[in-house]
Amino acid sequence: MDINQQKEQFSNAYLQAITSVAGYSLYKPAVDDDSVDWGIAATGIMGRIRAPRLELQLKSTSRDVKNDNAIRYPLKLKNYNDLRMADFAVPRILIVVLLPNNLDEWVQQSEQELCMRYCGYWLSLRRLPEVQNTSNLTVTLPRNNQFTVAVLKSIMQGIGQGIEP
Repeated sequence: MDINQQKEQFSNAYLQAITSVAGYSLYKPAVDDDSVDWGIAATGIMGRIRAPRLELQLKSTSRDVKNDNAIRYPLKLKNYNDLRMADFAVPRILIVVLLPNNLDEWVQQSEQELCMRYCGYWLSLRRLPEVQNTSNLTVTLPRNNQFTVAVLKSIMQGIGQGIEP
């Protein structure tokens, strides 16, 4: 498998780890023609909504896209437009997983721990403006938007209350 496929598989594993620890299930659309790579589903009532769901576009990169405050990720215009619409039944977010340049540094393991390096960041593009770009644009994900177990639970609880991310 080439390096881009390895990055994709690593980001899938990252998402699966976060989602399973949070207690939710993952589903994968058969075709990604609407900028949805994965869906996350809860069971039962979480506030006002039964079985809330979240859909996402998952990206990964080992490029230097991080500065002191943000991740600046070049996103295809199609993905931007698909994710910025506000009239979806299921809310959508973008997740960008950062990886070390050196493949040998992606995972560290001992008898006590399995460490996946680095982490993912999330952003809701809902209601962002239309742009004049023709192929891609750079989106800014705040570094405090780490996609963690606690954050995923908070997002899902918000969706259960009718609050979209």
